[in-house]
Amino acid sequence: MEQQSTSSSSEIQPQTSGNLITVLSIDGGGVRGILPGVILAYLESQLQKLDGEDARLADYFDVISGTSTGGLITAMLAAPNEKNRPLYAAKDIVPFYLENCPKIFPQTSGIFASAVKLVKVLAGPKYDGKYLHKLIREKLGDTRLHQTLTNVVIPAFDIKKLQPTIFSSNHPLLDAALADICMGTSAAPTYFPAHYFRNQDTHGNMQDFNLIDGGVAANNPALVAISEVTKQNIKKDGDFLPIYDRLLVISVGTGSNKSEQKYNAKMASKWGAICWLYNDSHTPLIDCYSEASQDLVDFYNCVVFQALHSENNYLRVQDDTLHGNLSSADVSTTKNLEDLVKVGEDLLNKPVARINLDTGLYEPIPNGGTNEEALERFNTYLPFNSKFL
Repeated sequence: MEQQSTSSSSEIQPQTSGNLITVLSIDGGGVRGILPGVILAYLESQLQKLDGEDARLADYFDVISGTSTGGLITAMLAAPNEKNRPLYAAKDIVPFYLENCPKIFPQTSGIFASAVKLVKVLAGPKYDGKYLHKLIREKLGDTRLHQTLTNVVIPAFDIKKLQPTIFSSNHPLLDAALADICMGTSAAPTYFPAHYFRNQDTHGNMQDFNLIDGGVAANNPALVAISEVTKQNIKKDGDFLPIYDRLLVISVGTGSNKSEQKYNAKMASKWGAICWLYNDSHTPLIDCYSEASQDLVDFYNCVVFQALHSENNYLRVQDDTLHGNLSSADVSTTKNLEDLVKVGEDLLNKPVARINLDTGLYEPIPNGGTNEEALERFNTYLPFNSKFL
């Protein structure tokens, strides 16, 4: 297989079919949503230098997609306030997390903390979700999916039907309350209870939803977002491939801990159900499916964009060197949250990396510059108030 391109990534590939279609994708990851918060705050601040301080990310992206904590960020960026502008500026995401994560994920401490956590995992969810649900309902109110200021795509998983449910602005039969969608996509197994709600579709029919975390279906929702765009284009023009020539995709991860190598086959060969669900304060099964989901999506996108010679139209901002508490989805101590802010700031200054299609490893792109520089390049190609769909 051919190695990744070694050409300079300083230029976005020219569009070959109509206007660019801009996509922003945000991974799931609990408290690690702070990382995309830092990245998106920088991205929006650079756009404001071009178009004024009132500019918001929803003005530039045709689609914003998010899973779990990324779904909540998506709603924050795209839901309207009383002035019909985005509910939150990107710079407000990190303060929101710093303030609310300790209440969403209350910590136990002391000699019996690990025992308490184990009992909670075995007896039910670690957290009751009451504060999170109250917070979501207070912020989003009765806002429904069709009212977002740009198109949004938020995946969840229906545990009764055993299939993904993709809430998309372009699917009127799934026009539910954003609050219910966010509670569903964030209902991570072992962390929060599953979320049930009923919704009346555009034809007056009632639908039942029994939802758990969208990360079960797509922890990295970039491909889901691209699929929704492609589906709409096929309906409109009947074409598939030209859509990729027009895509400009920024995919923001919440970090991973590949460098720590917490598990190995010798350990896992002795595990039963309990150990797969809880092992030394970790949840191996959840770690495995979330890592696999996000990496496979990134790998696929790298292959397709490279095959079409438009690899520079796809940017994945991710840190795979997290360790210890930084890699946790729910350690909400003041120190850990502040450390995550620092990780996000450092990530801006790291070299742009891309999956090597032969080795499967992230490698810096020759002449690719830093993530900060890449975001600045992308900014010049983000059309203000572009709405393709």
